[in-house]
Amino acid sequence: QVQLVESGGGLVHPGGSLRLSCTVSGNIVNIWSMGWYRQAPGKEREMVATITNGGSTNSADSVKGRFAISRDNAKNTVYLQMNSLKPEDTAVYYCNADITYKNYAEEFVAWNAWGQGTTVTVSS
Repeated sequence: QVQLVESGGGLVHPGGSLRLSCTVSGNIVNIWSMGWYRQAPGKEREMVATITNGGSTNSADSVKGRFAISRDNAKNTVYLQMNSLKPEDTAVYYCNADITYKNYAEEFVAWNAWGQGTTVTVSS
């Protein structure tokens, strides 16, 4: 009933930039916080950046000054602008959102949703 669809991953040289997008679709009532997480091979998933529905942001120390999270509430979309990319940024990036939606019975349902992931590879 609710889907998160990510796009924008790919291969980029060190120092390059990418912009990830994640759009939430479905019978959405409200989207609370949204965020990006990443998981590198052999490592645990970690928070990259989050943003509340009021626009307050938080980001990991490793990406401060290089990555910027933003959202367009009218489009139910969150973005991650990634600049000055480093090889250590290579990972699968996942979108996350705290959502309230209506199910088929018209009941309000709270759900923490994940996207399918998009791969970012930083390599020369």
